[in-house]
Amino acid sequence: MTKLELDTAKLEHYLTEHLPEFEGPLTAEKFSGGQSNPTYLLTSASGRYVLRRKPPGELLKSAHAVDREFRVMSALASTAVPVPHMRVLCEDDSIIGSMFYVMDFVEGRIFWNAALPEQTNIERSAIYDAMNRVLVDLHTVDVDSVGLSDYGKPGNYFERQISRWTKQYRASETETIPAMETLMQWLEQNKPDDDGLVCINHGDFRLDNMMFHPSENRVVALLDWELSTLGHPYADLAYQCMQWRIPTDAAIPGLGGLDREALGLPSEAAYVQRYCERRGVSGIDNWTFYIAFAFFRLSAILQGIQKRALDGNASSDKAQAYGALARPLAELGVETIENG
Repeated sequence: MTKLELDTAKLEHYLTEHLPEFEGPLTAEKFSGGQSNPTYLLTSASGRYVLRRKPPGELLKSAHAVDREFRVMSALASTAVPVPHMRVLCEDDSIIGSMFYVMDFVEGRIFWNAALPEQTNIERSAIYDAMNRVLVDLHTVDVDSVGLSDYGKPGNYFERQISRWTKQYRASETETIPAMETLMQWLEQNKPDDDGLVCINHGDFRLDNMMFHPSENRVVALLDWELSTLGHPYADLAYQCMQWRIPTDAAIPGLGGLDREALGLPSEAAYVQRYCERRGVSGIDNWTFYIAFAFFRLSAILQGIQKRALDGNASSDKAQAYGALARPLAELGVETIENG
């Protein structure tokens, strides 16, 4: 059995004890997508479920927090934010070798290419509008009422995040990337004053982390909450808007260079404007900072994937290709600073 395979006999025994409706026999199949927490489809006589686990091996501090994923999705179950039904969190490493949780399987579609090549113009427009609405729904959740007031540290979000991801980047650094050095220095010197805006921040809000209804252009599940925290809403918004600037031929394909109007896709400015309309704000100052920060943070994340690939602990065979994006995305961040 390889290090990412599951001991299904032991897991089946655990689920029989902890899920009242569960009934074996159990089979498990690892999903090919995803670079962080290995994810599996569980099939049993009682239905289908999804298991997310911490990867094996030595991990960066605070990374792969599947317990936080379980907590935030459980808390959001009563809100307008679409999340799967959480079943059980297991913190006992002896069951499958690392912490894991099990949630319901959600039937639907995942779009891996931000350009939505298989959709019509009308469908593309509707899908992007649905994403925009879900982001607004997330950012307007009352954190106190759902029990998440302690889900992140107080104080300036960007100050904390720049510090955290600088440390994470240094811990996984495999080569010197001049653009990352430039970004870290510029971001530290250009942090906007804390405006007091706080929301649940998904941390990885993008098209392929959403499950869409099988036939309707609406989101039925927002997935992959590992990087979620209490944070600043414009960090999520800018993170998604990076895709307008990332080339279409990148390992994580974006919308850069496409004739978006001809395809029925919104421009970055139109997408931001629709978000602001839904939030009831007139506009966003310091947008260059938020975009540059998004490129820095994603580059740091990708550098971590690169390090795990070299160490043999990556969750996907695409890890090397994703990790190699750390440098070009950092360079796009510097280009953002230079050009706005």
